[in-house]
Amino acid sequence: MQEVKKNLVGLIGWPVEHSLSALMHNAAFQHLGLSDWEYELISIPPESLKEQWPKLMEKYHGFNVTIPHKKAVLSFLAGDEKALAIGAANTIVCSQKYATNTDVIGFLEDLHLSGIGIEKKQVLIIGAGGAARAAIYGLKTGLKTGLKTASANIAIINRDIQKAQELKKEFTLTEIFHDFSSAQEWKPELIVNCTSVGMWPKVEESPWPEDVPLPQDASIYDMVYRPQKTKFLLQAEKSGLKAVGGLGMLIGQGAAAFSLWTGKEAPREIMRQAIEDRV
Repeated sequence: MQEVKKNLVGLIGWPVEHSLSALMHNAAFQHLGLSDWEYELISIPPESLKEQWPKLMEKYHGFNVTIPHKKAVLSFLAGDEKALAIGAANTIVCSQKYATNTDVIGFLEDLHLSGIGIEKKQVLIIGAGGAARAAIYGLKTGLKTGLKTASANIAIINRDIQKAQELKKEFTLTEIFHDFSSAQEWKPELIVNCTSVGMWPKVEESPWPEDVPLPQDASIYDMVYRPQKTKFLLQAEKSGLKAVGGLGMLIGQGAAAFSLWTGKEAPREIMRQAIEDRV
């Protein structure tokens, strides 16, 4: 019997070994009986991306993109409005030579489902990379998630001040903070960790210093999903604050990519269960 040719999709990044995206998507393919689909992890160092790009476009039906390639891929193919505004893409449809950013959808959907409002809220963003850009764009636009057009009052704190200044200018942000004490005094109502600090295996780390109290009545959102309860979230819970991890965002952005590739609605609960069984 002739072997069925696989519709290959995957994740490109450096590194990618920590990712659970393959587990999530392959469980979804299996659940829907899509035996000719398979998701792979594709580890590509930054210096090799340009050389490998033609082979990737030829071999794969589509792929997700993670650190450090989210910005670089936009030099190879056209991005949609979201990807261009954010300056980063996380989902590619190879046959259409099309790039988009489903992180925005995943983030906003999960805030909505978690009961975290953003309208006219003071929001502190930790980080200034691709994930931070997606969060800021979503908070500024609201997109089409059932939310009102967002008008969040956004400030940023980041180790690289130049990057923070660039984001402030580009997105017309309210403030840049150089230290967490000043950020705490600003009294943010929502704090979003857009960095990888606290991600497995460095689970003892937190983006928020222990000697600075978290703001009273703030909600905490950590984009890190592994572990499900990061040190940052544990700090928040200890302070009696609402704390939400990044698993819902991971599933939301993955479900949006899944539908773009297959034309089918993603089985979100199957995807969630696959990840929860692992972590």
